[in-house]
Amino acid sequence: MFGGMFGGFPGGFPGGGRFEASYRCYPVSFLDKPEAERGDKVFLPPSALDRLAQLHIDYPMLFQVDNRRDGRSTHCGVLEFVADEGMVYMPYWMMENLLLQEGDVVTLRSATLPKGTFVKLQPHSSDFLDITNPRAVLETTLRSFSCLTVGDTIPINYNNKRYFIDIIEAKPNDAISVIETDCNVDFAPPLDYKEPERQPAQQPAPMAADGPGAAGTAAAVEPAQPEEPKFLAFAGAARRLDGKPASESRPIAIPLPGSGRPGGAASGPASAAGSVGSAAGGDGSAAGSAPKRPGKVFGGNRLQAKLAEKAGGSGAGGDAPPRPPPAPKKEEEEKKEDDSKFKAFSGKGYSLKG
Repeated sequence: MFGGMFGGFPGGFPGGGRFEASYRCYPVSFLDKPEAERGDKVFLPPSALDRLAQLHIDYPMLFQVDNRRDGRSTHCGVLEFVADEGMVYMPYWMMENLLLQEGDVVTLRSATLPKGTFVKLQPHSSDFLDITNPRAVLETTLRSFSCLTVGDTIPINYNNKRYFIDIIEAKPNDAISVIETDCNVDFAPPLDYKEPERQPAQQPAPMAADGPGAAGTAAAVEPAQPEEPKFLAFAGAARRLDGKPASESRPIAIPLPGSGRPGGAASGPASAAGSVGSAAGGDGSAAGSAPKRPGKVFGGNRLQAKLAEKAGGSGAGGDAPPRPPPAPKKEEEEKKEDDSKFKAFSGKGYSLKG
């Protein structure tokens, strides 16, 4: 059918020890062999096998596939020679890389490719990174491939999901053979990968500008003043010397001296004048001031009451009768107490001589 394209050789194959032929391409689904979609091998007609045997082509058989209409090219291997004459069946993903439709004409020529030592791949989606061991999955997939070409996009099926990977670099050539070779694999960031955004540093609060409203702004920004510390007198627990429970004490808050804040102890001429004025108004105590309640420390209330009684007696000029002294203990009681005590060696003495 295409013999006239190659100088009239039978079957369309030129001489010179190189295989080259043109065919109409169709997907492998026409042969009802969907498993062939997982590799890069094509189906050729039996006449191609006869010609390849005469040319003594090296194994494994590799071919360069060209779409001369669009200027696209790739490489592939051969799986079987069972296609109809004049036709080639190839995986559909390969037809997409070559921009081919069903029935388009492609050219196949024999090729010799070096064994690859390095290949760099780039996934299309970040989902490929979620695979537990992507290198093992890739190694299993590439067993169905015979060669790789820079610029191709190959599919990888894993866990009922299909991933697409671009071949962006290969060594030692742009087209390499991956059959029985030790090839290092590197991965580039996926096409949809985005660098994490850096959080901007928080800016400090702007300073208040000078002006009529600056005082109000500064007052609003200034934190609240802490409460003035105060000394609490008699705040401890009360204890009596006789061991009896003491009544509850009430602490008295006394502002610390030297505080100039509002509500603290006043100091200076104004406070002195106020104290003088308060002392002048009244007979013996400051007018309008509440009497201070004595604190209860070690029975202070009873001691103060006794001192007040003594002071009242002496201040009356001897009019009040003196308080009688406490009566001494009776001698009889002392004697009874002495008799009740145990006395050692208080009995009569006896001599051994008689």
